[in-house]
Amino acid sequence: MTELEKLEAGLEFCFFDPQMVAIKNKALRLCTEFNNHDPADFEGQEALIKRLFGSTGRHVYIQPRFNCDNGQNIHVGEDFLTNYNVTILDVAPVRIGDYCLIGPNTLISTVGHPLTPKGRREKLSRTAPVTIGNDVWIGGNCTILPGVTIGNNVIVAAGAVVTHDVPDNSLVGGVPAKVLRPLENDVNSPA
Repeated sequence: MTELEKLEAGLEFCFFDPQMVAIKNKALRLCTEFNNHDPADFEGQEALIKRLFGSTGRHVYIQPRFNCDNGQNIHVGEDFLTNYNVTILDVAPVRIGDYCLIGPNTLISTVGHPLTPKGRREKLSRTAPVTIGNDVWIGGNCTILPGVTIGNNVIVAAGAVVTHDVPDNSLVGGVPAKVLRPLENDVNSPA
């Protein structure tokens, strides 16, 4: 199997493989182009993001600096907004629903490394997708770890580290994040 086939099969793969490096380099180039683009040219910024991401809804607002590993594995819905310095390590798919806000300095990661020194020396990685529902607000300086699903109408408090799934209509916070209280949902439909 190639390293990309291993990744797609959910197996450990070498992230230094030339094919894997080429995917990341393409994303790095587009991220650099986006981050250096005139921030007052909203239409130009949006066009760059639509080239970078796998799919988007209408109205995608991203503040620079934005970084990702692939780009094509990021799928966002309507009215997606990130603040400054957001990183999405989308080696595996990241699906984000409609009307989502992501605060500054937030990391969403689909990738981890072995717990053994040998595996890390071999530059191995393993991935798990991240799914985020509709109407989610992720506060500043948050970390979302691989394999997490966040439900609809969720607020992730600033500084939280989300290590497990989060149910709909919840406010979560802390390290690791825990449900702090339920939230009212004043929208009858999911989007």
